[in-house]
Amino acid sequence: MDTLKNFLNTGDRFAAGCGARLVEITPGYAVAEMEVTSAHLNAGGVCQGGAIFTLADLVFAALVNQGENLSFAIGSTIYYHVSAREGDTLRAEGRLTCAHHRIPSAEVRVTNQDGVHIATFTGQAYIGRTPISFDALQ
Repeated sequence: MDTLKNFLNTGDRFAAGCGARLVEITPGYAVAEMEVTSAHLNAGGVCQGGAIFTLADLVFAALVNQGENLSFAIGSTIYYHVSAREGDTLRAEGRLTCAHHRIPSAEVRVTNQDGVHIATFTGQAYIGRTPISFDALQ
């Protein structure tokens, strides 16, 4: 049995290499987590924005690929509110905000282990013609 969660956790090698992993997927909702290590730090000593983006983008992929065909991002924006630091456990929680049949959109909120709002990601996807099918989300 293949699931969307397994497809993304093993198939998105970049996100897996960053330590990002999906922990929950339900219809229109997804959560991923990542611990900030020294490998995530930029020259300023805080978590590199690309690592946070990757975590949020993994959740976005889980949200917009819950249908019958594979989808890809066509636009996204991220706002960084507070720096994440080494040792933080980041949680990206997202919801589908528009389930359009061809161009869905979603919002992902990234927080740390203390509930501090780190970043907000919004994105739109294009649902293509390549079929995908999963026995379950989880």
